[in-house]
Amino acid sequence: MDLTNATVLITGGAGLVGSHLASTLDDAGATVRVADDLSKGKRERVPVDVAFTQGDMTDSDDVDEVITSDLDMVFHLAAYTDTNFDDDRKLFEENTEMTYNLLEAMRDADVDHFAFTSSSTVYGEAPRPTPEDYAPLEPISIYGSSKLADEALISTYAHSYGIQSWVFRFANIVGPYQRGNVVPDFIEKLTDDPTELEILGDGRQEKSYMYVEECVAAMKYVVEHADEPLNIYNLGTKTTTSVTDIADIVSDELGVDPEYTYTGGDRG
Repeated sequence: MDLTNATVLITGGAGLVGSHLASTLDDAGATVRVADDLSKGKRERVPVDVAFTQGDMTDSDDVDEVITSDLDMVFHLAAYTDTNFDDDRKLFEENTEMTYNLLEAMRDADVDHFAFTSSSTVYGEAPRPTPEDYAPLEPISIYGSSKLADEALISTYAHSYGIQSWVFRFANIVGPYQRGNVVPDFIEKLTDDPTELEILGDGRQEKSYMYVEECVAAMKYVVEHADEPLNIYNLGTKTTTSVTDIADIVSDELGVDPEYTYTGGDRG
């Protein structure tokens, strides 16, 4: 799909990825609208020339306000995560409710292009590198389960109602404004106490970390070049980085030399 001159809605557009996506698509010539409840995002991150609506996508009235027949595409990034939600049932129900509400409203408004930010957590503890057709998908967190349930809904609407869809299974995305991730966590800890840093696990856990601008560029490229009814892509890097290596990088950038203490275990 050509996004130049397209009219698009980005839910969660005041967050880390959403605000960068809004800027990228705005610069590319798209007419961009953002909807965000501002529970995590900040209004000032949204480009000044982008229309903004504060709304909750679990509220059908708010959804009906932003899903209009003149839209060409919806990018659904709004979601609750493990790091900012302590009610598992509510996390699962509200994440899936948002996706269902948007897809239903799109069907009613005859909007037929949808992109969704899923997560590598749908794979559970799969071997790496993990291909998109890896099976079975066995998430081990409520967040991962909610993303997999969302993907099932999207598949239904793609194949039964003709809403062409793109699903992006993110690795760990890093960048400005970020909270609730290992990098800002280490920065905060070392700012408070530059002499010592507690690291969860044994420090050897390795994950893929992708810079947000590269992530957004990949999303745009895939939407413009992949043309199946349902397109599923992993977004990450070829290499992985250990938690201890991240601690070393953050320490070097801050100019400190802390002693590391490890909580133990193989997850971090």
